[in-house]
Amino acid sequence: MFKQKVIILLLCLLIFFLPMFAFIPTFTAAAENAPVYVISLKMEIGPSWLLYLERALKEAREAGAQALILELDTPGGFVDAALQAREMLAELEVPVYAYVNTRALSAGAYLALAADYLYMSPRATLGAAEPRLAGTGEVTDEKFLSFWEAEMRVAAELRGRDPQLAAAMVRREIEIEDLVEAGKLLTLTARDAERLNFSDGTAASLQDLLFLAGLSGSSVVRTAPTPREQFWGWLIHPIVAAAILSLAFLFLFVEILTAGFGVAGLLSILCFGLFFGGHLFSGVAGWPAIFLFVFGLVLILVEAFVPGFGIFGLSGLVAVGVSIVLSAVTTADGLRILLFSFFFSVVFSWFAFRYFQRKGTLRRFILTDALTQEAGYSSTADLSYLVGREGVTITPLRPSGIMEADDTRYDVVSEGAYLAAGTRVRVVRVEGRRIVVRTLQNAGESAVKDQGPAEDRKLDSPTSVLPLEE
Repeated sequence: MFKQKVIILLLCLLIFFLPMFAFIPTFTAAAENAPVYVISLKMEIGPSWLLYLERALKEAREAGAQALILELDTPGGFVDAALQAREMLAELEVPVYAYVNTRALSAGAYLALAADYLYMSPRATLGAAEPRLAGTGEVTDEKFLSFWEAEMRVAAELRGRDPQLAAAMVRREIEIEDLVEAGKLLTLTARDAERLNFSDGTAASLQDLLFLAGLSGSSVVRTAPTPREQFWGWLIHPIVAAAILSLAFLFLFVEILTAGFGVAGLLSILCFGLFFGGHLFSGVAGWPAIFLFVFGLVLILVEAFVPGFGIFGLSGLVAVGVSIVLSAVTTADGLRILLFSFFFSVVFSWFAFRYFQRKGTLRRFILTDALTQEAGYSSTADLSYLVGREGVTITPLRPSGIMEADDTRYDVVSEGAYLAAGTRVRVVRVEGRRIVVRTLQNAGESAVKDQGPAEDRKLDSPTSVLPLEE
């Protein structure tokens, strides 16, 4: 009886698990037919490549890829971008194969060490990972150098590779017998890397790599950056970004010199849009930097239309400068781009202005004629004919007031003395719109010193009238 119960129980278990065994070949076949994704790195490791990497990894997950191959041919790039790439690759649940097709230097060597498996082509090189400052090319300080050495060591240790070899790629003072002497950075060839068990093998082609990795027969899906990703990456290159920003400032200066809003203003807006748009859509800059730039432009416009002490204009220029620095890949790059572009645009604008001024081309755009006083133009009416004219004060002069002469009233001032209303006065000089008068008695005593015409002095001066009356 007991045996019958046991047999019945086993039959029930077999019936229960039988459908699950039926699906095992299906799962195995699905895994074998899953594609292998190949992500190429044939540029500097930077923000634009991270956008491409993120998209490619998403496609690989959605396609159910069984493995990922990172094909490397790069001189390096930004350290922070390489660190982000390593974190993104570490989140994958499938093995990552690094295939150094030609070279993997600096940050590229770090990504190669961070992969689960490392293969190299016979002509490939790996190493020379000393961190340097972008632009100047100088070696970074000891603090960052120590950090980067530790990162390289950890990346090697996690995959069972010699950490001392990784450290020798960063520090020149590390010496390894029969491999690298003191004062030089370690760069491994494919043969050296395989001999030292630093790589998992040498593959002449991608098909050889698939064979060595046990992935032969798998479908291969190659990915590449889209034209849009390549365009954004080109825009944020420090040299290109500096050139675009220089043109933006140059067209802005031209727009300021010309009347109205024209082509130069549109080109300036276009260049600023390319600069900030490239950094925004490549993931380098955020919207706060864009808002700060717009806020700076608003302050500059306020300074142009509202009289003040320059606080709005100065604050606007500072806001624009800070927004440009924040939009760059690094703060150092932002400062260099800002200083170079502003200096270049100012110098080029000065030389262009002098050249076009000499050629006469500027006359088509800029008003160069001036209405000078020597040419007979004046911003005020010429009142010099009043010198020597006599009149009567209508109001007291304290010292300013009103005088009437020839049935016409004039705003006049005395020479400092108080004059009561009804006092006869004479105009002794005119300074623009300022008419200076004296009492008739004082004017007679100093008539010779007056600045009026000689004919007026002879007719109106008391010294010339008294002999005739006698």
